[in-house]
Amino acid sequence: MHSEERRNGMDGTGRRLIHLNTAGAGLMPQTVRAAMTACIEREAATGCYETEEFFDDVLQREVYQRLARVVGAPAEDVALFDSATRAWCAVVPRLGLGPSDTVWVTPYEYAGNLISLFALRDRTGCRIEVVPTLPGGDLDLDWMAANISDQVAFVSVTHIPSGCGIVNPVEEIGRILAPYRCFYAVDACQSIGQVPVDVARIGCQLLTGAGRKFLRGPRGTGFAYVAPELRQALATDFHDLHVAHVDSATGYRVTDTSARVLELAERTTAAVAGLNAALTLHESGTPFDHKELFQALRATVAGTPGVELIAPGEVQSGIVSFRHPGLPADRIRRALGEQGINVWKIVGNHTPLYMAQHGVDTAVRASVHYYNTLEEIDAFGRALREAVAAGARS
Repeated sequence: MHSEERRNGMDGTGRRLIHLNTAGAGLMPQTVRAAMTACIEREAATGCYETEEFFDDVLQREVYQRLARVVGAPAEDVALFDSATRAWCAVVPRLGLGPSDTVWVTPYEYAGNLISLFALRDRTGCRIEVVPTLPGGDLDLDWMAANISDQVAFVSVTHIPSGCGIVNPVEEIGRILAPYRCFYAVDACQSIGQVPVDVARIGCQLLTGAGRKFLRGPRGTGFAYVAPELRQALATDFHDLHVAHVDSATGYRVTDTSARVLELAERTTAAVAGLNAALTLHESGTPFDHKELFQALRATVAGTPGVELIAPGEVQSGIVSFRHPGLPADRIRRALGEQGINVWKIVGNHTPLYMAQHGVDTAVRASVHYYNTLEEIDAFGRALREAVAAGARS
């Protein structure tokens, strides 16, 4: 990765910022900021529609091709949205389920996805079942293999939850589900840009992701891979004018059969240009060569006296969550922030099925990416130990 794209920013005091909150949003590289600024300046100078026309190749072709390469999909199966949640909600509520259908979720499901599924259940009468875990937190694949049947219509798996660092075995799950009729969805918000993702190897029909996290794109960008067989099964209630043509006073025809039929036509040109620049950087570098950072972060937190790791499962990512029985998460976050270190306070009800079972209301989350260094992890560890010690004295 180019050295100028590895550097972190500065905090409010002029110190070098240590950003350990990529799971919330990554630091945007200079090339991304430049692409967005150039777009906005052109809009101010020449007009928004005219700027959109100028960037037509980026907006209509290039960004889709780059996203497709990132997830290993055909470009026509990729759709752009303003968030991963919007992408999810463009698909899941349109599933044609009924009272005889079962939906599988895992304890690591994101609350926003659950809300959509609960509404689908209430409207269609389908049944939601939670896949059990083994004692260590890994999903029980033997249970899945023993209980899968054609009664299961939809399976949702979060690849890496935002509240803890487990990496769920989405490819193995895909092989279990493949012989059956269910549609398989993967929430890849925290895995895209952090670990390799390939929809062909996973075997899913829906995969959603965000641009702002480990891809380091701007907020207001998200996407979905939607397989053709899933698109054909959806009850579509609207087509916007970028894919539809009104023929008469009584009807219209759809002129595009790609995943873009799920999009709305209006979007922010600068955000899409910024995402395209982030994808260019992602493709040109080595974003996955940082496993030693994962290990160092987890070991640093685990070695801090009095700290409890929230780390289920055998395979872990670059996200580590923890809590201290005597110190509120907010207090730890503020103490680290005073040292120029960004972490985040997470709330249990964002990953409610797992966190409620384990009595987690709030916790601290730290996450690393390729722009972090082992020296930064050491500095984080010193600051965390100081914060814990100071809290114990007060």
